[in-house]
Amino acid sequence: MSIETILSILDNLEKLHTSLLRIANDKTALIKSGDIMGIDQLLKDEQAHIAAVVQVDRDRQKAVAAYMAGQGRPVPQNPSIAQLIEVAPEPDKTRLMEAKDRLLHAIHELKWQNDLNQKLTYQSLQFVNLSLDMVRPRPESATYSITEINGKKETKEIPSFDSQA
Repeated sequence: MSIETILSILDNLEKLHTSLLRIANDKTALIKSGDIMGIDQLLKDEQAHIAAVVQVDRDRQKAVAAYMAGQGRPVPQNPSIAQLIEVAPEPDKTRLMEAKDRLLHAIHELKWQNDLNQKLTYQSLQFVNLSLDMVRPRPESATYSITEINGKKETKEIPSFDSQA
């Protein structure tokens, strides 16, 4: 494998993460508007993107392992780009570091947007629960009522011994 192949794979990963970021931004707008059907469709699109990211990342690991083996280097079980940068020649190191930085930037933006979506979803759920609590009747309290506190509660005494048994 060549460095060019690995750089191409990293570029594909960056594009996929940027596409996931667009989906996350669209999801934010749909969460704010309450469009459940739209969110459902975006979740399906997101799952397809995630499957593609997993596959491309496997390809990246294979390409890095093949490059390291071709260079006569020991190949770790899950080779990373950082490990590749350590063994790459100087002109390739710079290009790999730039590609890695672009990918990390896209991943951090996606993480931030997903955190925002999680918070918005949680707030929406809190609002729904609050609304349901206002509409639902309250169950009878398991604590003492005001009549029981004042001592006016009439209770029918039940004998503890049944003499007719």
